[in-house]
Amino acid sequence: MRVSNLLPCLLTGALFWACNSAKQTDKGFEWGQLSQQPDLSWADSVGSRQIPAKNLVLSANHFGAVADSNQISTAAIQQAIDSCAAAGGGTVTLQPGYYQTGALFVKSNVNLRLDKGVTLLACTDLQAYPEFQSRIAGIEMIWPSAVINIIGEKNASISGEGTLDCRGKVFWDQYWTMRKEYEAKGLRWIVDYDCKRVRGILVERSSDITLSGFTLMRTGFWGCQILYSDHCTLDGLTINNNIGGHGPSTDGIDIDSSNNILVENCDIDCNDDNICIKSGRDADGLRVNRPTEYVVIRNCVARKGAGLITCGSETSGSIRNILGYDLKAVGTSAVLRLKSAMNRGGTVENIYMTRIEADSTRHVLAADLNWNPSYSYSTLPDAYKDKEIPEHWKVMLTPVLPVEKGYPHFRNVYMSHVKASNVKEFISASGWNDSLRLENFYLYAIEAQVDRPGKIRYTRNFNLSETTLNIKEKVTIKLEENEESNIHFNETPPSADSRTAGNLRH
Repeated sequence: MRVSNLLPCLLTGALFWACNSAKQTDKGFEWGQLSQQPDLSWADSVGSRQIPAKNLVLSANHFGAVADSNQISTAAIQQAIDSCAAAGGGTVTLQPGYYQTGALFVKSNVNLRLDKGVTLLACTDLQAYPEFQSRIAGIEMIWPSAVINIIGEKNASISGEGTLDCRGKVFWDQYWTMRKEYEAKGLRWIVDYDCKRVRGILVERSSDITLSGFTLMRTGFWGCQILYSDHCTLDGLTINNNIGGHGPSTDGIDIDSSNNILVENCDIDCNDDNICIKSGRDADGLRVNRPTEYVVIRNCVARKGAGLITCGSETSGSIRNILGYDLKAVGTSAVLRLKSAMNRGGTVENIYMTRIEADSTRHVLAADLNWNPSYSYSTLPDAYKDKEIPEHWKVMLTPVLPVEKGYPHFRNVYMSHVKASNVKEFISASGWNDSLRLENFYLYAIEAQVDRPGKIRYTRNFNLSETTLNIKEKVTIKLEENEESNIHFNETPPSADSRTAGNLRH
């Protein structure tokens, strides 16, 4: 906070408290020399505001749950949850052991506690997961329930040091088989929606939800989806989806058209985005038009995966006010990834990342308005024209009109105090053309050991300052079609056969 702003705070106790609260939020963050420092006072209000009471404890074993991996205990565990909710709430426990289960539904005021030594084994039969209308990868459609669901509830939680093993390989194998068949038919764009796979945890249309402490592994699809919800906390989760195969779309955490979310102390190893911020896809996402906003991500580790923090590619409802700090990326594809497509629409803005350590990543920053065209754009092959097609195909094929409504916008992105080693390419940041640029990017105080510096193109007011790059291949950063940009970095060690981009202004 600037000194000039302190005097008004002394006038009343209330104003002083507000000013002091804002200082607490700052936590020593530095974003460089800006005309106006970001207001992050909202960050003190995220996360769950309550947890279920602990006065009642019910054991699911008393309702018939059996620690036998060959016996399905879904009904018994669900009966314990329902009885606990009917009694006003409390905690449902299990004795140590392995329990096979299908879809479970946690209710308001109930804490499903998976203690150390408790493992829930997800049933691999898709029939164990009732279907209902949900949102999958940006569109609303009929989809199987998750292994554990919290839908339309308040003040509920899943906690403990136990494990939810989703045993998703059967769904991974199914997808890869379908993917090969669909690509041969020109249907790459729809295979992700035709191949129904089971999510690990779904929190939908709920508030004041806490997920803490347990291990989530081998999910058939996304690990943990927070959808149309508010004031949720995810604390101390270990997510490992890289066991026993290559799990497609096994994101770690997806925060989807939700607000006031806190993610902290999590360790995520997955095949796709580690922590992903989403808000709907194309015409259907623009119809729903619900943003994701006010998200804090702190003290987390991302291992294998596509992005420590990813915004998109589902951006239709807009994404704003995302703060990540004190984070580590180890073997992750990108520290910060921003991605969308030219029929998606929405605005990604006010994204803040600071105090980051990264090792063996592909990029420090990757930003692309036209990401993965083979997946992002839907075209019906001639062989299917004039034939009846599934309803969700029709949704995916609905054009965005006027076309300008589908143009995404990325702006007001801040990264500071990043230390990165063994990076393939420092930056890949591309707008679309001279009228659709990345705007107001501020990268400050970055130290990176990289193979290549990368590229920055079609930007406006792109700023890189107080940055040192140790470039292995001794090639210059590619700068194309940038307006009003100030790109300053030091190259070490100095090299006579390469250009040091010390003060490049465009």
